[in-house]
Amino acid sequence: VQLQASGGGLVQAGGSLRLSCAASGRISGVYTLAWFRQGAGKGREFVAAISWSGVSRPYADSVKGRFTISRNNAKNTVFLQMNSLEPDDTAVYYCAAYLETVETTTSIRNYDAWGQGTQVTVSS
Repeated sequence: VQLQASGGGLVQAGGSLRLSCAASGRISGVYTLAWFRQGAGKGREFVAAISWSGVSRPYADSVKGRFTISRNNAKNTVFLQMNSLEPDDTAVYYCAAYLETVETTTSIRNYDAWGQGTQVTVSS
């Protein structure tokens, strides 16, 4: 399974960005998709996840009310709409897939496949 993320860039505080991630390769059945991020000198942290049905959508406390995760199963794609961006949101954002499951998890260890990352920079 390969994941390709896009949509990062430079934005001013208070602005918006929409990230996309397309899955390809030997992907079948149900799977969870998620976004993580890693700021400079920091560990990789959970941002949001979405189950196959879209019913379960956990978010990190730091992004609740500002970020929205969604998916298009017909196109094997996940999106992250990021509004009211803050300088602390600056990071490389990674998409990830947790295969053959209907569960969502915030644990990085459960995810089987990772995208290459896309840089998001928020200026103050």
